[in-house]
Amino acid sequence: MTVVGIDDTDSRERGMCTTYVATRVAEQLRRRGAAVSRLLLVRLNPAVEYKTRGNAALAIHTDCDPDRAFALARECLESFAETADERTNPGLVVADHDLESGSERGGDAIPEGVAAFTRTAIRDHLEPGDAKTLLDRHEYRTWHAGNGRGRIGALAAVGSWRALAGWTYEFISYREPDRWGTPREIDHESVFAAADRGYPAVWDTVDRGEGETVCVPHTPGPILHGIRGDDPEAVRAVAARIDGEPVAARQLFVTNQGTDVHLRDGSIEAVRDGRAYRLTGRVASAPETRRGGHVFFDLEADRSADGEDDPPRLECAAFEPTKRFRDRVRALRVGDRITACGEVARGTVKLEKFAVRDLVRTERVTPTCPECGRTMESAGRNQGYRCRDCETSREAKVQRPLERDLEPGWYEVPPCARRHIAKPLVRGGFDAPVHPER
Repeated sequence: MTVVGIDDTDSRERGMCTTYVATRVAEQLRRRGAAVSRLLLVRLNPAVEYKTRGNAALAIHTDCDPDRAFALARECLESFAETADERTNPGLVVADHDLESGSERGGDAIPEGVAAFTRTAIRDHLEPGDAKTLLDRHEYRTWHAGNGRGRIGALAAVGSWRALAGWTYEFISYREPDRWGTPREIDHESVFAAADRGYPAVWDTVDRGEGETVCVPHTPGPILHGIRGDDPEAVRAVAARIDGEPVAARQLFVTNQGTDVHLRDGSIEAVRDGRAYRLTGRVASAPETRRGGHVFFDLEADRSADGEDDPPRLECAAFEPTKRFRDRVRALRVGDRITACGEVARGTVKLEKFAVRDLVRTERVTPTCPECGRTMESAGRNQGYRCRDCETSREAKVQRPLERDLEPGWYEVPPCARRHIAKPLVRGGFDAPVHPER
């Protein structure tokens, strides 16, 4: 089995899409009589600064001779990669591994060191030299343009079949080339109707709260729409129900999208920029809405057993593009215990979801007079409270039940703000009740 890994063919300004390049490589392989088992769409660390929007790398599993597959794939990359953009640095890696025998998926044929490289590429940072070391060790066929950074993703895509256990699907429909860069012609009503029929097996097709067709991109690239879900036939069926402009090509991808595989368990005092974490602690400051509509609060680590140390704090943020999710964040109160998930950038957690573990249910308030019902006044420093008219008194503030707009469980950003790799709550498997966004 030949594994063709490719990465970094697109440009933020000029368009293109690495999924499209992989689709063209697979098309050329089939035309030459080779069988293509699957295409993998692997989302890498969404926090790396040099990524394009989705940070996707692609792998193609085929029975084509490795030398022939390498030559064909290189020709496609040289033809389609947007190398006029100096930030586009395409990479190609071709390996020969027996993926169809042995373990359940055959992934054990891929060296563990290559699988570990994939896991690092999803959760951490790598340099071109890291890829070159492994490429030389395993004598993989390789090609690159520019600074060689594209070989990081290409090698990570090769190792993904062993590295990852959780997979979902995306069915992508592509535009005719002469339409690239023009407004997409899509019947929005058909998208919402198809999304309703496919849900919950098919998710993040639309955002009902914002009225957006999430599956339709706004970039100048070749994608018409991409349908994501847990079942390959379900995503195909939703795509088929969408009316719009002619479709030039379609391709099913096996992918790590919607899996949260980028998140690592961490502690507030040990986080590092450019990584994504699950962090549990207590809300330490009241949520504050700042200029631009962004909402911020501090999260502090659980206190030590003796309670003497000042627990470390970390700023969390729900930015304006997360829309109604910010209302969930605004509903938090000091003392609530939560698990926050998201990327850390410049010392701030960019929230993707959070779980309410414990809610503050009462608040301390000035007592009211049991005789007249009016709020008591302070009787002086450390002398409690009293009602001057009724001469009643209380020694201290009292606890009053607090109405909350949150319940225990998980809350998430809406589909319009979801990262490709982030797991929608509707997929299940979470450790508390879920409150999914549609």
